[in-house]
Amino acid sequence: MSYKPIRKAVFPVAGLGTRFLPATKSVPKELLPVVDRPLIQYAVDEAREAGIEQMIFVTGRGKGAIEDYFDMAFEAEATQRERGKDLSALDGTRLSPGNAVFLRQQEPLGLGHAIWCARDIVGDEPFAILLPDEFMKGAPGRGCLKQMVDAYDRVGGNLVCALEVPMADTPSYGVIDPGQRDGALTEVKGLVEKPAPGTAPSNLILPGRYILQPEVMKILETQEKGAGGEIQLTDAMASMIGTQPFHGVTFDGRRFDCGSKAGYIEANLALALDREDMGEHIRKFALAELGVSGIAAAA
Repeated sequence: MSYKPIRKAVFPVAGLGTRFLPATKSVPKELLPVVDRPLIQYAVDEAREAGIEQMIFVTGRGKGAIEDYFDMAFEAEATQRERGKDLSALDGTRLSPGNAVFLRQQEPLGLGHAIWCARDIVGDEPFAILLPDEFMKGAPGRGCLKQMVDAYDRVGGNLVCALEVPMADTPSYGVIDPGQRDGALTEVKGLVEKPAPGTAPSNLILPGRYILQPEVMKILETQEKGAGGEIQLTDAMASMIGTQPFHGVTFDGRRFDCGSKAGYIEANLALALDREDMGEHIRKFALAELGVSGIAAAA
């Protein structure tokens, strides 16, 4: 059976980023850099790798810098060009005309509401969702969304990324009620948003990557508020289970929760250590900072 290809991706980027105040007082959290590229750039690159053609950004007040980021930087580009400087660092930062759509979520009513705001752009096509502050690092050519699109081409329907976490952490996430497992694919029998401690059906969480059928928009249109007084995407997805195929895809890679300060620092350190131009320097610095006693304690 053939399925409609995944051509569109929605990036919910309207959040206030209050956990990173005061930095996010004037800078959108999605533009915070991991080494030298902002979080949103990594998410867009991941989408491109997976074959996404149209990027849909659901923004909010004060997030105009995201739109500027993907536009031409005339002064910087002209100055660098006049000086004979290399402009390759800007590769991928300009989206093709018509392939970037920016719209506003005018009220902070939750992730489900943010996705619903993109309904007219998504239309009747299946689409992907990427939460940029969930930084998913896969092998080259095997990013998280690429792995999910490959799975979608086999089973169709709806898919979510699935990751194992300690059971104590499950109240902070959407959690999968799992069925049969086939390699990286796990049947999804149910979804629970932020379950109370000790009630989670598994330790498989949803870390911010989805492929959904357009019918979810009709559900979100009339959905009432759920956990946290917000319109929860997890609730809408749960109501689709049993009517369409639904699977979790275990991501082969590393996840960094860049919505938290600790996860953000971890991502910067991990990527810096992988860089040929700075990895050895950062490694020596980290070892010097830890010292012999610190290394023994870390071990």
